[in-house]
Amino acid sequence: MRRASVLRAIPIAILTAFVAIAVTTRLRSKKPSPDAPPRDVMTSTSGTVVTRSVFEEPLRGPSPPPKANVPATAPRMVHGAPSHVHRSAARGPKAVKIGWRVSVKGAVATQVIASPDEQTLYVGTLDGDVVALARGDGSRRWSVSLGDRVYSTPLVHDDGTVYVGTDAKKLVALSPKGETLWRLEVDGEVDSGPTFAKDGTIVFAAGSGVHAARRGGDLAWRFPAKGKVFTPPAITENGLVVFGSQDDHAYALTPNGTLAWAVDLGADVDGAPAIGDDGAIYVGTDHGEVVRLDDHGHIVWRTPVGGFVRGVLSIARNGDVLAGTYGPTPRLVRLAPDGQVKGAFSIKGTGAREFGIHGGPLEDEDGVLFFGGQDDAVHAIAPDGSTRFRFETGGDVDAPLTLLSDGSLLVPSEDGTVTMLLP
Repeated sequence: MRRASVLRAIPIAILTAFVAIAVTTRLRSKKPSPDAPPRDVMTSTSGTVVTRSVFEEPLRGPSPPPKANVPATAPRMVHGAPSHVHRSAARGPKAVKIGWRVSVKGAVATQVIASPDEQTLYVGTLDGDVVALARGDGSRRWSVSLGDRVYSTPLVHDDGTVYVGTDAKKLVALSPKGETLWRLEVDGEVDSGPTFAKDGTIVFAAGSGVHAARRGGDLAWRFPAKGKVFTPPAITENGLVVFGSQDDHAYALTPNGTLAWAVDLGADVDGAPAIGDDGAIYVGTDHGEVVRLDDHGHIVWRTPVGGFVRGVLSIARNGDVLAGTYGPTPRLVRLAPDGQVKGAFSIKGTGAREFGIHGGPLEDEDGVLFFGGQDDAVHAIAPDGSTRFRFETGGDVDAPLTLLSDGSLLVPSEDGTVTMLLP
């Protein structure tokens, strides 16, 4: 009996070991859920193992931040540069001091862009207008109706020409006086910000394609993706045009519009690329991840951040990646260049996965981060992680913020207002 019992026990032991190995393997290979953020495992002095979310760490950065590439002027395209780093050489406000606040008679979901001399500010509205405001008092200089909603952040050339897209399926060129110079019809809504390629062409997304237009208004090339492209294309130092699509891929095109590479990231890629000073490429996805790619499209790392990543990413001066996320706990997350989450700042959410912070923050000369959220507010976070101020508007603040050279902060809101906060 004893021998028979032992023989019966052997298969049970083997089966138990097999199941344990299989479960362990599955746990190791299971893709992280966007609702399961990274956690640190620590051992207390008593020997008890405890866990703590890295998102509970403050949103700290170096003070002062290191020297890095910073656009020399106030922003004239989305996030101020083709790389989308979103840095400013100015020092932003330390407290809320309103210079002026004006209504542009339409919700604003685009970044406010400055003319070369910073005396005129350009705003797109969801009523379909491009509005030019005087920098001094916010008074209206002119407005032009483009026929449908403007989600596209304007692009301004050195000569003052303004290029802007519209959901009327057009890219439009306007003179500094608001005269229409040309309209280029394309086969999809132009609802992300255009940028200048290395050869001076205007690169922009429309529908499920990315296009390049010459400054005279004719089409240079078009590349078709297999899904809607919501991301403003970013341009690398060697001229690659990088963008994401709702076909789950990140793409890179050569300067003449041919495919350099594509990589499947397993979810919509709406988190517009940002390019680090070292050439690293970062994108966000609807799997709740930030992904680092090399310039050949290979995945270096992918880090779960707890919610959809849908806006344009930012890169701090020290190389950290800054990403806004959606719910259930909307946050601004700071990741090291190696993909480790360093800290986060949460806003009050509704618990909905479609409520959050759309995009990365603006970093000023001192390393202070400025950003808005769907809590109808603008937040300023100092390098030590403390809140410098919170400024409430009457609507979502999904658009990136803008610092002028004197440190004035421009706040667009979906309540139809633009506010200037003084330094």
